[in-house]
Amino acid sequence: MAELQLGEMETKFADIVWTNAPIATVELVKRCEQALSWKRTTTYTVLKRLCEKGLFDTANGTVSVVISREEFFARQSRQYVDTAFRGSLPAFLAAFTGGRRLTAAEAAELRALIAQAEEDAP
Repeated sequence: MAELQLGEMETKFADIVWTNAPIATVELVKRCEQALSWKRTTTYTVLKRLCEKGLFDTANGTVSVVISREEFFARQSRQYVDTAFRGSLPAFLAAFTGGRRLTAAEAAELRALIAQAEEDAP
């Protein structure tokens, strides 16, 4: 899996696309000018970069999503666990909780996620 990293402005831009896709490039330029105070050239430069990273695609003046917001953040999370914790989800959770107590609701939600993951396993 290719490493996917976005800077702060790329993430804000990607959120605009994910929220509005499919979106005409002309409309995307308008939205980026309003939300980010970008010029047209900046929008097209960042769009090209994120298309090269495989997040989006452009065809006939329309931007479409290749990797959804959810899939993007899932991939980033897996990359982080793989890199920082040698792929150990338990080690990640131990570090993440850092000695703080989970609420009953958080513990129940984690149990449900684990049960679902076990059911989905091949």
